[in-house]
Order: sequence, then C-alpha cells, then structure tokens
Amino acid sequence: MESNGEIRIGFYVCHCGSNIGRVVDVPRVADTMSKMPGVVVSRDYKYMCSEPGQALVEQDIKDHRLNRVVVASCSPLLHEKTFRTAVGRAGLNPFYFQMVNIREHVSWVHEDSMEATEKAIALSRAAIHRVVYHRPLETRRVDIKSSVLIVGGGIAGIHSALKLADAGVKVYLVEREMTIGGHMAKFDKTFPTMDCAACILTPKMAQVREHPNITLWTNSEVTGLDGHVGSFKATVVRHPRYVKEDLCVGCLDCIEGCVVRTSDGRSSMISVDAFRKSRSDSNGATPKVAVTKLPNEFDEGLSTRKPVYIPFPQAVPQIVAVDPNSCLQIKTGKCKQTCVERCERDAFDFTQTDTTEEIEVGAIIVATGFKTFDPHRIPEYHYNDYEEVYTALEVERMVNASGPTGGHIEMNNGQRPKSVGIVHCVGSRDFHYNRWCSRVCCMYSLKLAHLIREHTGAEIYNCYIDMRCPGKGYEEFYDRLLAEGVHFIRGRVAEILDWPMSKAEEGKLVLRVEDTLAGFVRRVPVDMVVLSTGLEPRADSEDVRRLFGISCSTGGFFLEKHPKLAPVETTSDGVYLAGCCQGPKDIPDTVAQAGAAAAEALALISRGYIEMEPNTASIDEEECSGCKSCIGLCPYNAIHFDEEKNVAVIDETLCKGCGTCVAACPSGSIKQNLFEDDQIFAEIEEVLAHV
Repeated sequence: MESNGEIRIGFYVCHCGSNIGRVVDVPRVADTMSKMPGVVVSRDYKYMCSEPGQALVEQDIKDHRLNRVVVASCSPLLHEKTFRTAVGRAGLNPFYFQMVNIREHVSWVHEDSMEATEKAIALSRAAIHRVVYHRPLETRRVDIKSSVLIVGGGIAGIHSALKLADAGVKVYLVEREMTIGGHMAKFDKTFPTMDCAACILTPKMAQVREHPNITLWTNSEVTGLDGHVGSFKATVVRHPRYVKEDLCVGCLDCIEGCVVRTSDGRSSMISVDAFRKSRSDSNGATPKVAVTKLPNEFDEGLSTRKPVYIPFPQAVPQIVAVDPNSCLQIKTGKCKQTCVERCERDAFDFTQTDTTEEIEVGAIIVATGFKTFDPHRIPEYHYNDYEEVYTALEVERMVNASGPTGGHIEMNNGQRPKSVGIVHCVGSRDFHYNRWCSRVCCMYSLKLAHLIREHTGAEIYNCYIDMRCPGKGYEEFYDRLLAEGVHFIRGRVAEILDWPMSKAEEGKLVLRVEDTLAGFVRRVPVDMVVLSTGLEPRADSEDVRRLFGISCSTGGFFLEKHPKLAPVETTSDGVYLAGCCQGPKDIPDTVAQAGAAAAEALALISRGYIEMEPNTASIDEEECSGCKSCIGLCPYNAIHFDEEKNVAVIDETLCKGCGTCVAACPSGSIKQNLFEDDQIFAEIEEVLAHV
C-alpha cells in the first residue's frame, strides 16, 4: 500500500450515456458507495471514459491522496487499459485500480431498474472490498524480433508481404502449394471493372520473388510454433521438389520429355490435347489411352498434367516440380528418365527429402485462405452425374485464355451452349449446409454471366435468393447485366433434371425452381449449368487454429479479437489475420485487410519492445508436489517440468494469465498476480453478504 498505510478509495460510476443510466439508478449507487469504509470520494459521471472523466479521476487522486480507485462502467475489455493509464498518469500504481462491469453484466441483461441497481451496488461493494488487497505490480519489457512470418501466399499474403518488405522488414512467406497466387491466379477477370486478374496479380507475384527482404518458401508448411509475441520460433518443413531450385531456370524442356504410364499400362509421352481428343472420341466413357490419375489441380481437373510439371505458365517461382505419387522413377525406380536427359543444367535430384528450417520472428500473419463448397453434398444438383453441370471455378478456368479450353466455353460435345443456367447460393445461406452468406457469389455469378454471354452469345438465366451487391460499383454492374438481357429468376433451384416434359426440354438439363416473384414453379431448359458454390474454412483450419493458438467462430473461420475495434488481431498476441481465413470477402476487402494486418505487425515490431502484463501465474517450489497436472492443462504451453527439482516451472513470457493452472493445482502452490486468494475471497464474501 502506498502513502501512510491508510486506505483511501475513490469510487466512480458511469452513466455510459443511457446504456447504464437508463436501467441503473446511478446516483444511488454513488451515494451508497460513499458510505463504504475507506471510500473518500464517490462520484457519478456521464462518460467516465471521456477525457474529462479521466481528468476527474487524476485530479481526485492528487487532491484526496487516493491510493485505490474503482470504476463501475462497461467491459474491462474496452476501457480497463484506459483507466489504468489515467491512474498511472496521476502517479499511482496502475494495478491499484479495479473495474466493475455494470453494463454487460447489469444494464444490458436486466429490465427491472430496482433489481439492476441492487446488483450494481453488490458488484461495486465487492470491488471496493477487493481493491484493498491489491498490490503494486510492474509491467516488463521484452525485445521484439524484427521479422514477420506470413502463412499463405494468396493475394492477402502477397500484399502483406510486399507492404512489410517495402517498409524494410524481413519477411518469411510460406506457401503450401508449388506456387503463390492462391485462388485469384485461377480467375480470368475481376468484378466489377472486369480487369484482367493475371495483369493485376502476376506483377505482384514477381515482386515477391525478386524482393530482397522476402524469403519465399513454396511447397512448405509451418509445423511447429514456440515462443511468444515478439519472439516466436517457427518450424517450417520444406517438401522436396526433386529439382535443385538454384539450377532450374524454368525452360520446361523436361516437361515435354517426361514419360508417364497410361491407363493401358504402357509408358508414353502424351499431351493434354491428346487426352482431350481421346476423351471426346470415347463419347464420355473412360478413354482407352489416357492418364487418369493426373488431373491438373490448377485447372480444376479439366485437363491433365505430367508428373513433371509447373502449375501454370506465370507460376512463381518458375521452377518445375516432380509429383512423387506418379513419377515412375520415384515410385518404381524404373524409368528412362528422359526428363533428366532433356535438362541441360542437371537440375533433377530424385534423392531429395524433407528439410526443416527454424526461424525466429516477432509477429505472424495468418492468410491461409478458404476452400469452395463441394457440390457433391447436394445430390439434387447432380454434379458429376450430368456432364454439363460445372462449378463456377471450373468455368473460370474454361473462360481463361490459358485454361484447358484456351478461353472457349464449350460443352462436352465441343459445341457452344445456347442457354446457360447459373445457380446462386450453392452451399450458402442454407441451414442444411452453411448458414452464412459467402458475400462474393452474387458478384462472381454476374461476372460469369457477362463473360459467358460475351464468349457464346447464350441466353443466361440467373436463379438467385437475394441479389447482394454492396460494394463500390457493384450495383451499377448488376444494372449493366440487366441491360445486356440476362434473365433473373428469384428463387432457390430445387433440383436439376435431365428428363424432358416437352419437346423444348429434350436433350437439355432442366432447372426446377419456384419463381417467388411470379408465384409459380418454372422449368428452365438449358444446355449448361453453373453452380455458384460458397466459401468454407479450409479442411485443416482446426490444426492451424491449434498451432497458432487462435480461436474459430461457429462457422469454422478464424476469429478476430474484436469485430469492430480489432478486426485483424487475434486473442494470441502478435498473431494477425488477413483474407478469407477470417471470413468470406472479395478481393478489395481482402487487400484492405491484408494491408491492415501488415500495418499492425509493423506497428508492433517497429517499437522494438513490448510490455508484458504482470497478471501471470507463478509456482511456489516448496509447495509444488510435482504431480504435473498443470502441464497438460496449460493452453499456451507455458509450463514445463524441472526434473532435477521435481517441480513444475512457469515461463512468464508465455503465460497469458488465464488461471487454468491456478484452479487445477491440487496443492495450491500456483498463485496468480491480481487474482490472489485474499483478493478473490474478499470479493466473494462481500457479494454473499449483500445477498
């Protein structure tokens, strides 16, 4: 205790506009507290968090020699730091402060004014009793590593990496795939301006490769993470390409020479065009000679690739890779190795194995992206049952000049469709699958409607639930589609059929949909159907969440620290979010969030140090029984066991003060600052006394 040992408490209760004052009799709370032992000053004020409110506290501390301060207002999450700072400015230790939440815990959850006021009085009395036992604490400064790890090489990771690297920060960009670019690299145009996606993205990809401050690791994964904010230690496993990256120049001669095994058991050199011709000649049946186990992932399986491949012509890095699951040399050791013969630089190395990199960084940006909804889960839409039912991403590849059809939209028989149906909200806004809106489906459906009509002149039917076009220029793009003659039918498609009920439906697919504007069920015959699939969290999001110590929302997307005040931060200090791993969003919003994450990381590491909160736990070694029960319970891996002393030890730099170990310790040997027994018991006793 400071001063001469006398407890002198200042109590302040906030109206919070009408948030608290509308329900709680605030003046009565202040008057009741003024009669409590040790309370020297008791005031109510309209907005305690305002500058005059803080000044009021500071002045009272000086005028009345206060050595304890209690504020009853809103959530400590919002303003505990605000008031602690004000107390510190007045010369008092900030941890002689206690905050009472009478907004979320009282006024927002009670309607009866009298009962709410009694509850506010009880909580305030408990805080006044508690604060008497507070002890002075000090924050600690820890140095920060001046480098950042970015996980995910989509447009979000690329943008964050370039922003940080341009600011002089060392960046490690880790991407699981063979190339950076993510989903955006598969697009032909971007809405609503219809800019060429490759023209926007590929220069940025090249900048990443060439930037001296960026270390790019593709075909790599983060498998381990230790440390704390400012000093993370990450383990990155780099999977082999079976090609020496410093020797390969991307001439692609080896791909032409690669020998593959075909479905008839022979080894042969085939081209994608040969495969497509074979598929066409087979009239949809399994082709006689084709590579059936090497679908080109980048083309959504609409084309094939060889075991030696490069994902797409503009891939970064421009280094070929060998697929170990299909390479004859790696699987059987029996191959002519014509790819090796073609390589003039002797870059192939089939003996490569996983390598591990250990890096230390001050902050981490998670930008792992999303996956699209699998339409197989909706059997009524017969995806893959009917040949002319495609996903939107497959059509994106078809319409792309570098895609499997060279930019031509054609059906399996090689003809252009004369009518196309686009089904919105596939897997979105549906209680059977995903309740959330995927935000981008409406707009990319409009984009595809425009592109398909432009390429084929077909009649386009958009079947939608609601048209959601909230971005800049989006509504104008919708109007443009209306002017182009695209048909819009408001209603969810119930099923897609292939049995005709009239001559006009013969040989076509039929969309069966209730037109909720016209008020009847329609049957729309079309040649091709495009399913606008929604966005989902990646399948391994739970593993990523555990690795980085962050939380997920109910849908499975990573959870930000606060939806309004901290939209890119997480509950794990020093770990930030960018892009669709946090929730569905379009490219402009993704880039904006990536820039915000980069700015937050830069603000953190540019300071050079961080202040660690002192509300950490510690172990009394003399009382510790060495049972180890606390070690497995710690969610932050902050506790280890000292075998020599036979006691558990807490690393205070990792401890987040969650209190799990304190509550679980059977010997009571673990204590936690700000939550010591005398403080907690004093608070409980006073609450029970009031009841």
